[in-house]
Amino acid sequence: MKGIILAGGSGTRLYPITIAISKQLLPVYDKPMIYYPLSTLMMAGIKDILIISTPLHLNMFKILLGTGENLGINISYAIQEKPVGLADAFRVGKDFIGNDNVALILGDNMIYGPMLESMLKQASQLKNGGIIFGYEVADPTSYGVVEIDENGQAISIEEKPTEPKSNLAVPGLYFYDNNVVKYAAEIQPSARGELEITDVNKKYMENNDLKVITLGRGYAWFDTGTPDRLNEAGDFVRAIELRQGIQIACLEEIAYNNKWISKEQLLEQAKYYKKTDYGKYIEKIANN
Repeated sequence: MKGIILAGGSGTRLYPITIAISKQLLPVYDKPMIYYPLSTLMMAGIKDILIISTPLHLNMFKILLGTGENLGINISYAIQEKPVGLADAFRVGKDFIGNDNVALILGDNMIYGPMLESMLKQASQLKNGGIIFGYEVADPTSYGVVEIDENGQAISIEEKPTEPKSNLAVPGLYFYDNNVVKYAAEIQPSARGELEITDVNKKYMENNDLKVITLGRGYAWFDTGTPDRLNEAGDFVRAIELRQGIQIACLEEIAYNNKWISKEQLLEQAKYYKKTDYGKYIEKIANN
């Protein structure tokens, strides 16, 4: 399975902060925002990753992440000329996807919780159909909302409904078989002029082929697209890291645990960050 991070858009909900910089490069406590969705794909065991961004910002991501060789992964880059909807990622990434299955995560999404890694690895073994996630929220009217049956199959999906059929919001993480390329090519722009991911999900749902994994108690999901939510995510990461002495979204640690890099490579990375707590943490991981 391959992975795509959609890190485009203009970040208007964060203006004036994002007038001159991509929101996915803003800090969430001690790391750039894009580290969090990238870590999610890496925890799923995905090594071939495409980052899609704007012509203005793409080089910044290349400077930050390079080819991914230091993490034992392969990072490619593509331009999205205009923010015309999430499903456009499968049109832009068509050649990258090829004949493979693919996972898509939004560049401003962060998910944290128990057994997340095993859940992600299981999802990445998808053979047919699609997998999305459901996260219970107090006010689902601000999100895409999914309704499920007793078997965890999606039976309805609505975008920001005024009368939601459930409290399950759909986080920006999706796993699909290769049919997603065809479905994304078939859908038409919505009333707001965008290629909606909800329309792709409906294609799978019509074939009774869309499974929903519910993220229960103990899981945290942040859409960091507004100042308040960005600060909430940073406060959450800070609290976990300081109290537990662990790092959330430490890319080098994930790569090492996946056996994609050696202990020697891990220690070399620690030297690069030697003046930071991040570097000291990587060194501790290597020596333990």
